[in-house]
Amino acid sequence: MNLLRTKRAIKLVLAILALLFSPACTPSHAQAAMLMEEPYGFFGFLNPTGHDAMYFERICAETPMKVRRCAPGELGAVITRYQGIAHYDWLATPLIPYLYSVETGSEIPSGVDHDTVIRLREKYHDPHLLALGNDVPRGGDRKRGWSQLVGAAYDRRIYAFRFATTEEQDVALIARLNDDANRSRFNLLRSNCADWTASILNFYFPGTFHRSILPDGGITTPREVAYKLVRYAHKHPEMQLTVFDIRQVPGNRRHSHANKSIALSLITSGYVVPFFFISPYIDAVIVVDYLGWGRYPLNLRQAQPLKPENMAPLVLPSSSRAAASGGLFSFGEVLRGGSPQF
Repeated sequence: MNLLRTKRAIKLVLAILALLFSPACTPSHAQAAMLMEEPYGFFGFLNPTGHDAMYFERICAETPMKVRRCAPGELGAVITRYQGIAHYDWLATPLIPYLYSVETGSEIPSGVDHDTVIRLREKYHDPHLLALGNDVPRGGDRKRGWSQLVGAAYDRRIYAFRFATTEEQDVALIARLNDDANRSRFNLLRSNCADWTASILNFYFPGTFHRSILPDGGITTPREVAYKLVRYAHKHPEMQLTVFDIRQVPGNRRHSHANKSIALSLITSGYVVPFFFISPYIDAVIVVDYLGWGRYPLNLRQAQPLKPENMAPLVLPSSSRAAASGGLFSFGEVLRGGSPQF
């Protein structure tokens, strides 16, 4: 009898140990990143707030309009809301093509010119983006098109605000994206790319990102979303927020410009001048809005540079994050950063 009880006890202990250390019960961490992309070109002059996107290490693009769990060796996808690309609300592109218009890191060119960028984008388009439709324009500075989906780092500088996610969160987001009607809801004032990014961040951090009358008259901007994410991370260090600087590849166009709030955009672009003749009080409100709420200090000069030949710090498994800890900086210092980095 004692021998039987001993065997049963051993089996029970082994079962508990197997349960505790099984993959299903061990926390499985990955990472996502909010990509704050600088404005560039003619449209960037008219609207210098820039663009927002989301990168997911565990979520990959089955097609530009459908996402799935990544297979071993895949580096994840960038997903974002665009205006007027085949009437979809969001589109997904693998990380390396999104940044550099090639499929693997070994293909990233050491230097480019305008013709090279066009050639790389065309080469990627035919086997991967025809699912969008044959009538989708390539686009350019004055008209948006499928070229926004590939080679972003040839056009502008990108800051990646990386944070930890769980497997359950990522799987639930995959289901949400695939189940929702993926039809364009874009509106520059009420439902832009930053609004979409804020909704995804609210999926991971409920109730953190919301629209308000001030700053910027209730219009959501990429810099505002980045600031709120940094401020939230200051109170929640378990997010392991790390900031990376993906430099613009020189040769294709002039350097992109820093992301601005709406109020600062109106001031620096000269749009406040005609408002003065309508009513000087409008200009006063814009200045007060910027000084009181719209500066968003981020201290981006302290972000860790991320080189094209080594994307590992962005896509490392969570267990290896200590190796990339050089990208971490004090969030108290970020929020106390004094003059904003414009």
